[in-house]
Amino acid sequence: MGTKRNDILQGTLDLLILRTLASRGKLHGYAITAHIHSVSNELLRVEEGSLYPALHRLEQEGWVRAEWGTTEKNRAARFYSLTAKGHKQLHAEEASWRRLTEGVDRVIRFA
Repeated sequence: MGTKRNDILQGTLDLLILRTLASRGKLHGYAITAHIHSVSNELLRVEEGSLYPALHRLEQEGWVRAEWGTTEKNRAARFYSLTAKGHKQLHAEEASWRRLTEGVDRVIRFA
């Protein structure tokens, strides 16, 4: 019982990545995870084992574009940015998230 659960609902990771890239622009993987962790007030942590398969899937879908660049620490890294198709998907993901959270909220408040 003492272990911390940090599970993210299936599909939510895509939304978090797309929203991060929409608001921050081109970022490498570590910067994406750091942004999500920071903005969530350290409530959400995205592990490498989840992030990179998700980024690959988003790239395959055409929602993000990846290109090699250099980090602020002068290291080679892949930088990801949102495509036009990704912006459309972000809006669809946000609408879906709102419907889900509204439904969950209704169940929680039901007396």
